Amino acid sequence: MKFLSNAILSHRKFVLILFCALAAVSILFGALVEVNYKIADYLPDDAQSTTAIRIMRDEFGKELPNARVLITDVTVNEALSYSDRIAAIAGVSSVSWLDDLTGRSTLLSVPIAFMDQTILDQYYKNGDALIQIAIENGSEKDAVADIRALLKTHPSETAVSGEAAETAMAQEMSVSEVRNAMIILLPVIILILILTTQSWIEPLLFLFSIGMAVIINMGTNVFFEKTSFITQAISPVLQLAVSLDYAIFLLHSFSDFRSEHEPKTAMKLAMKKSVSAIAASAATTVFGFLALLFMRFDLGPDLGLNLVKGILLSFVSVMVFLPALTLACINLIDKTKHRKLIPNLKGTGKRLTKISMPFLILAVLIAVPCYLAQSKIEFSYGMGDITQATRAGRDAALIEQRFGKENALVLLVPVGDTGAETLLCKALTDVPHVTGVSSYVSSVGSTIPSGYPEPDITDQFYSEKFARIVLYTDMNAEGPDAFETVERVSDTAGAYYDTYYLSGQSAVLYDMKNIVSSDTKTVNLVAVIGILLALLLTYRSFSLPLLLVFLIETAIWLNLSLAYFSDQSYNFIGYLVISTVQLGSTVDYAILLSDRYLGNRKKLAKKEAMCKALGDNITAILTSAVILATAGFTLALTSSNRIISELGLLLGRGTLFSLLMVICVLPVLLTLFDRVIEKTTLKNGFRRKKISPPKPE
Repeated sequence: MKFLSNAILSHRKFVLILFCALAAVSILFGALVEVNYKIADYLPDDAQSTTAIRIMRDEFGKELPNARVLITDVTVNEALSYSDRIAAIAGVSSVSWLDDLTGRSTLLSVPIAFMDQTILDQYYKNGDALIQIAIENGSEKDAVADIRALLKTHPSETAVSGEAAETAMAQEMSVSEVRNAMIILLPVIILILILTTQSWIEPLLFLFSIGMAVIINMGTNVFFEKTSFITQAISPVLQLAVSLDYAIFLLHSFSDFRSEHEPKTAMKLAMKKSVSAIAASAATTVFGFLALLFMRFDLGPDLGLNLVKGILLSFVSVMVFLPALTLACINLIDKTKHRKLIPNLKGTGKRLTKISMPFLILAVLIAVPCYLAQSKIEFSYGMGDITQATRAGRDAALIEQRFGKENALVLLVPVGDTGAETLLCKALTDVPHVTGVSSYVSSVGSTIPSGYPEPDITDQFYSEKFARIVLYTDMNAEGPDAFETVERVSDTAGAYYDTYYLSGQSAVLYDMKNIVSSDTKTVNLVAVIGILLALLLTYRSFSLPLLLVFLIETAIWLNLSLAYFSDQSYNFIGYLVISTVQLGSTVDYAILLSDRYLGNRKKLAKKEAMCKALGDNITAILTSAVILATAGFTLALTSSNRIISELGLLLGRGTLFSLLMVICVLPVLLTLFDRVIEKTTLKNGFRRKKISPPKPE
């Protein structure tokens, strides 16, 4: 560390120029990062719904429709014209309307009254046309905008809804929501840091050093094929909030050494003193985030890798860039000194130790019930219902009003056996929530060879290897009814075919549910084991890691159990991320307090050591926790996306619970198990009362 600090501080101009250059390049690279807004893309390749989507694309040259376009008060000819014009829009891969089932010539020559009413009601009812379209992944924003621009020429009401419309809305809002979050978060962080530092300029140094790491982290995502919109939205906020501690540790240590040393020497000593604490803090956070890489659902590795990269870059920035920047601004720091703006909290230690025992008893009493409650939470797996305050929400409500709720499933079975296909289609109509079945045998007829109808009609249902059956349902995309229907359809198909593939939004969410259920156990186990190992190596103690992990896990169980007790459901992403983020991030507060306690125990008795550790570090712990909690609540406040908003709420609330456990429960845990910690910790150096020799007789 001595050689490294000398090199950094002796060449600080080069260090500053290098980091500024990297940040400038990263800003350019950041604009090139491709963002993926489709959660289904992160399912494993061997998931049945993923295989079905791949077969649809390869065999039929099209994907499952992901948007519905409503045009009211329109004739059949006008609807056909709109259908053709929509098909010509860039990004629209396929358009499906009545003519694809009946043939255009038949549709124009046969009166509507003579058509199959079940099929007709799916596309044309009371003079309103509903067109099914598929929009290519990544083109949703522009394609939906172009469709709406086209529909503006129609004199009556029009609407665009569906997964693609929701994705387009997310694309429009993602950049603005990150900006809005930062607009709220940065002033709050600056205010908190001003209150807890003694220089007006120091908070800017904190933010500038971590900001550099955030910019470089986001820019280096260009080397990945794609980044999920969830990662893009929450990663900068989490990285900033989680790693700001590192800068605070270093500059607080630098400030302590400045009273006795000139700036360069003080910084060298500060770097040497704080590197182990910062490295331990970063290591536990990294281990927590690394657990996400063990998920089969690839959204976990996408977010986990980004956060791990961000924490490592923040560590490097604090230990390399911040020392150089601080010395470059030392005169400015001295000129902007101010008195402490918050009262001294050193006396807080004694007061907190007095109330620790009741809090410990309460924590032990609630640990098991909270663990059991959080294990019974009902998760959601989709984006959730969108509010009618948005254009996509109003359009969805209008289409549901005119044509009812629709949730299509697509079943692919081997082609060739029309008898089995006929029996299957008949059996599928008896499945609850299935309102209609569209297939070759139901739309054209099992007795008519596939070579007779127009090729466009046959190609809708048959490829070289597969027959395509579309099921229309009236259920929500997810929930008990939806998942039970997916199972019933699969069982029915299995009665007639050995091989079949089912896709559609409900089928995707059903696969997601099954995969995530196993991922949840894996991620939690890996996170706990990883952090236990990191603490074991840091403290060379068997008992201390168990105490710290129990402490934070109890806070996590308490945080998540509130959903069960309030009869709410959370999106699974929020649950998985908070289980790792809250553990990896807030265990730092426990590490800081434990580290100071162990240091004090070398000179003081256990109660005095704890009072001093709390009094000296309560401000740093509060500062870090308030910043992280503010980051979480800011995400909850500014995001219109349910997944990100829920994650923010869990993060903000969980941080406050962890803070409460650290300052109110950990003190009595450490003093109560003081002897156990001493016996199970290598080279602890604990102070013990000397035993007086016996008096001579």
